[in-house]
Amino acid sequence: MKTMTCKQLGGSCDMKFEANTFEEMAELVKAHGMEMYMAQDSDHIEAMSKIQDLMVNPGDMEAWYEGKRREFESLPES
Repeated sequence: MKTMTCKQLGGSCDMKFEANTFEEMAELVKAHGMEMYMAQDSDHIEAMSKIQDLMVNPGDMEAWYEGKRREFESLPES
């Protein structure tokens, strides 16, 4: 099990998430992002906008995603 924060995953808060795989971690933070979007949290909406900007160029998005995966993989087990 590894731990990352919303900020480490491109978000805007210090909420911690724990997961065994990066894919699980991505799903947790995605659900959190949707919850914050529905709550109209302006800081999270701004962070999501920056990630959406990466989606314009698939190569940029892939590089960002792989960077986050490497960061996850480098973390110690919690």
